[in-house]
Amino acid sequence: MKHSGPISCVASHDKYVATSAYDNRVILWDAITHKALAKGMHDHLVNHCSFSSDGRWLVSAGSDYSARIWELPYLRLRAVLSNHDDDVDMAVFSPDNQHVATCALDRAVRIFDLHGRCLHTFLGHTGNIISLLWNLDGKQLVSSSVDGTVRAWDVELGVQASCYDLEGVRTDTIVMDGQGRIIAGDDLGRLAVISQGQITYHDAHQAGIKKLVYCDQRQLLVSLSYDRTMAFWAMSPTGTVVELRRTSLPAVIWSRAAAFLNGSQLALGTFGGTYAVYDWQQDRWQIDERVVGQGINAVVCHQGYVYTVGDAGIVCKNEQAIAKLGSLCNFLLPAEQRLFTGGQLGQLFDALSGEVLYQHHSPLNCGALFYSAGLAHIAVGTYTGEMLVFSLNSDTSLELVRELPIYKNAIKSIAANHEQLFSVCASSDIAWHNCQDLSLVNSISKAHDKIANACCQIADVGFASVSRDRALRLWLDGEQAVYETPHTNSVKCIAVSADGGTLLTGSYGGTLAGFDVATRRWTSFNRPTIAGISSITYDESGHCFLAASYDGGLYTIAH
Repeated sequence: MKHSGPISCVASHDKYVATSAYDNRVILWDAITHKALAKGMHDHLVNHCSFSSDGRWLVSAGSDYSARIWELPYLRLRAVLSNHDDDVDMAVFSPDNQHVATCALDRAVRIFDLHGRCLHTFLGHTGNIISLLWNLDGKQLVSSSVDGTVRAWDVELGVQASCYDLEGVRTDTIVMDGQGRIIAGDDLGRLAVISQGQITYHDAHQAGIKKLVYCDQRQLLVSLSYDRTMAFWAMSPTGTVVELRRTSLPAVIWSRAAAFLNGSQLALGTFGGTYAVYDWQQDRWQIDERVVGQGINAVVCHQGYVYTVGDAGIVCKNEQAIAKLGSLCNFLLPAEQRLFTGGQLGQLFDALSGEVLYQHHSPLNCGALFYSAGLAHIAVGTYTGEMLVFSLNSDTSLELVRELPIYKNAIKSIAANHEQLFSVCASSDIAWHNCQDLSLVNSISKAHDKIANACCQIADVGFASVSRDRALRLWLDGEQAVYETPHTNSVKCIAVSADGGTLLTGSYGGTLAGFDVATRRWTSFNRPTIAGISSITYDESGHCFLAASYDGGLYTIAH
């Protein structure tokens, strides 16, 4: 029994380790033997799991809009907490184990009893809520958000007790030490120590901090970042943070999941079938890399062949492996005779040869081909909001032309026509840049109601974009239009037919919906898989769309 998708969270309690993953599973493991003991299921991706302090229960949080309480050691389902209206990102037991607090992308914090009844709802964050904890006496909850604030909530009065502004910078992870100080990790790679209403910043990483874990017994803080390093910090009684050591993360490690084990060990999430263990005193890793998820993250048609890449970092040509990159990859970008890819390690690869062409300080997410002064260029979007622009030289070399800091959050997708580069951001912002001089043409803040996931070109008349808000938006010459999609889950991807007349959208729920640009009507809707649709491309030779899924399947959609 192992995972088949990336492990999003690791939790530990005495003799147990629990993992949640993007294969919809929660698995309980024996911490000594590393053997799987039991499995629980959500109806969608599982984002988080945590133990009750007495070790009787486990709670998990999923993208099926629910949290679930499981009885140990058999993971018998005790209750479903289902009042949220969007993905639940975290769920944690109160110190007395009588309640569960949850936070979600619907921007609400909720408190439930162990029977699944919602007792309190806290509203106030203006962005998705990512992280949550109880204070030491259980009288307050603390949450962090993409809105750049950390907020404390009074559980008894049901109101916001305080709000700390971290300069508007997205904050994914928070912990609390034994003195009640809050330590937050933000998207600028900073540690923010909040003590008695005062905030002190410490530069810690070159990219966003995605996970903090703290052990009060050892006075030890650990931070994991998208710069692919893990740092160990000593917390002094006065709140000073002193770096003790730093280590590079192996390619298989996902920097959003970690937990302390007994002794000098950490359990960490991976892109493989089980968790990894790191001993920081011996600087030694225990990693089982034999099982890596086979999910496809990107599909393209290039020079008459179908190429795919995914969690395993294996580039396939017509389903035959041609390059093993050793890194989860997020996109494939055809550019004249070449094919590029990149992902978690921040490396830009030649997808055909496996050669590393460029190293960035944060993961790479997307790319587009465009032309400037008649010369081919590619624009690559990063998790830290920079657009990397490269020229493709006639001798097949690659030259970095510009690094444009467009957004403060991840660039989710880029598209181009003969005049403009169009990009969408996780913050829901969008922007247009001139292809010739890369100047900003226009930008719209909060263009979508939620995270913008993908965009595409529509011939030379404009662009289309999709989002977690389940809407299709058209950005055409002189026109902006919004169309509700038939999808019931976040819309992950979009592609356009060769003639620009048909758009196909895919969701995390495994559904595909076709849209006729001329009539502005939805023309088709089907669900080829229960797994999410990760990527769509148009196959000109077959006159059809190809949709890739996180289950590793490719699905043909007639056009």
